[in-house]
Amino acid sequence: MTAAVFFGCTFIAFSPAVALFLLTIARDPLRVIFLIAGAFFWLVSLLLSSLVWFISVQISNKDSGSQQKGLLVFGVLLSVLLQELFRFAYYKLLKKANEGLLAISQEETMPISVRQLAYVSGLGFGLMSGAFSVVNILSNSVGPGTVGIHGDSQHYFISSAFMTLAIILLHMFWGVVFFDSCERRRWWSLGTVVCSHLFVSCLTFMNPQYEGSLIPTYMVLCVMAGWAFSCAGGSLRNLRLCLTCRDKDFLLVNHRPR
Repeated sequence: MTAAVFFGCTFIAFSPAVALFLLTIARDPLRVIFLIAGAFFWLVSLLLSSLVWFISVQISNKDSGSQQKGLLVFGVLLSVLLQELFRFAYYKLLKKANEGLLAISQEETMPISVRQLAYVSGLGFGLMSGAFSVVNILSNSVGPGTVGIHGDSQHYFISSAFMTLAIILLHMFWGVVFFDSCERRRWWSLGTVVCSHLFVSCLTFMNPQYEGSLIPTYMVLCVMAGWAFSCAGGSLRNLRLCLTCRDKDFLLVNHRPR
């Protein structure tokens, strides 16, 4: 039973992201490099937020429950802000890298478009974020022990898997909207991305009332998916053509910068 929980939750959390990687990124070495670099930037943001968190806990009063709870909220807010700061830093770095690749390339167009960079880097952020958020939970799912034996919720593992799935996809959509906002200098859009990230992260404080965190998170996911689709140049017409496999140029796997 524990093996079924482990593999089931793993597939729920990572199957869509792995499928996207295999279908749209794995065959292009340049995209793979940018994805790994995006994951590295997320790791650096995690390192800095963890360092600040560790120092804050050490100098705080560990016997004060309210102070420790306040530090937890502070840690979440700091982590989100650092992630978005490093997303912006990665955007600036990718712009410079793309200009350098264009300078040494014999082609007149950029080797990889900004929209592709946004998608690939967002997926890199999401995969690394999802791995760190659920890896310990998955390791505990193989046992020993039974979830809910003392009256706690029995939906802990599957709820964590669905939350991880949402976070991975949200990072991908946030990346697309974030890069598009930077390109068009729409600062209100950047603020919306940061605020939605903060909102989703703060929803986890409602656990173990999982319906209070999962339902709003997936509502935000649907909104951000539509927004990212629009930022990527999508419309109902090319969505219909893509779903029926009639517009090959619209598919990212065959896309070239235009």
